Amino acid sequence: MSDATTTDLYEVTMAMSYLREGMTGPATFSLFVRDLPPERGFLVAAGLDSALDYLSGLHVGPEDVDAFASAVRRPRRDLQPLLGLEFTGDVRAVPEGRIVLAGEPVLEVTAPLPQAQLAETYVLNQLSHQSTIASKAARCVLAAAGHPLVDFSLRRTHGPQAGFQAARLGAMVGFAGTSNVAAATSLSIPAVGTMAHSFVEAFATEEEAFRAFARSHPGPVTLLVDTYDTEAGVRIAARVLRDLDRAARGPGSAVRLDSGDLGDLAVRARSILDDAGLPDVGIIASGGLDEYAVDELVRSTVPIDTYAVGTRVGVSADAPYLDSAYKMVAYDGRPVMKLSSSKVTAPGPKQVFRRPGYADVIGLADEQPPGGGRPLLETVMRGGQRTGTRPTLDECRERFTADLGGLPSAARRIRAPVPPRATASEALSALAAHVRRHIEEQTAVAARSSVPERTVPGPHGPVSS
Repeated sequence: MSDATTTDLYEVTMAMSYLREGMTGPATFSLFVRDLPPERGFLVAAGLDSALDYLSGLHVGPEDVDAFASAVRRPRRDLQPLLGLEFTGDVRAVPEGRIVLAGEPVLEVTAPLPQAQLAETYVLNQLSHQSTIASKAARCVLAAAGHPLVDFSLRRTHGPQAGFQAARLGAMVGFAGTSNVAAATSLSIPAVGTMAHSFVEAFATEEEAFRAFARSHPGPVTLLVDTYDTEAGVRIAARVLRDLDRAARGPGSAVRLDSGDLGDLAVRARSILDDAGLPDVGIIASGGLDEYAVDELVRSTVPIDTYAVGTRVGVSADAPYLDSAYKMVAYDGRPVMKLSSSKVTAPGPKQVFRRPGYADVIGLADEQPPGGGRPLLETVMRGGQRTGTRPTLDECRERFTADLGGLPSAARRIRAPVPPRATASEALSALAAHVRRHIEEQTAVAARSSVPERTVPGPHGPVSS
């Protein structure tokens, strides 16, 4: 089976029905986030590269048809029309690394209806998850206020692929390295790490463990000092590091604090290291950190040089999902919209125009930009093929850095941020009002025609009322 089967069952049943009904006209679907999670002032668009890989490789083969037939409990011949289905459509999207707001289309797919429908689950999964993690990591970068951050999330992310993505997304928003060897090697980013407490426990004494580690890793040397008594561990580490000359231990040597009151312990550790003549030895903090904890430590001006963030960031613990949606906005030249309570959508293919101060305007795709506005969505796939080269991690990082620099300070706050709100253009608002009236009129007519006439008794038989 291929990734074509990584989809929700109803995508298959809808695609099958569309093919049986001959409904293969072009459909446009828009992917957006309805509302930001609490404590989020912005989102970072991510996951596009994975989505394009999926779309460019989408092909329903014989094994996929067998799987579909088994899942829907129908004869294989009923699913046969799906055999050979590939993605031949166009994609417009916000490039990875750009900052986006609630309600703004992050991606729009235009393709024959069965193709666009079948792609929903995978595309939504990739953009939702990766934008969630990228946004969490970006907040850590803001909290760190220039201090290096490293990713330690792999062991507790929701699977190895999610761990790889967390490492990549961290690097995209400015992390200095990752403990994930596969990600570091594949993405050409620094691999970082120290030792586990088990390494210290394996030796008879802490000092023996530190000296053995220093012999195996001649520099830079980072020693984990909180296996037993943290202050004593720092003193032992200082003795071991001092016995190595500066050239041998190399620049970047450090001690790592992983538990307890990190702020207080960092102050004590800094004093011990300085008294030992080791002002060049840094302090790394880890252990359940996220942007909230990092923000508090940085604001307290404690002498921590590098922050290692793991579980809480790799799973975005405080906001682990986005209220994202992938909704049809046009079919065969006809704009469509959803009127469900609290889930109303806007019709027609769209564009987002970024104006200074994030006074964004959501308009129709063929509109002219409003004054000072620049379009965010770019054509990234045409006829099922990518339209340009795969963007590098550096290019994504440059986009993020530029967008972050223009974000209002209230949206950048770690606690109680105030997100900017995009507005709809006049043309989009007019189209939405027109489509809504048309739907409501049709619904009213259909409702009246479905109610049977009421009869009342008369002198010569029933009479319609």
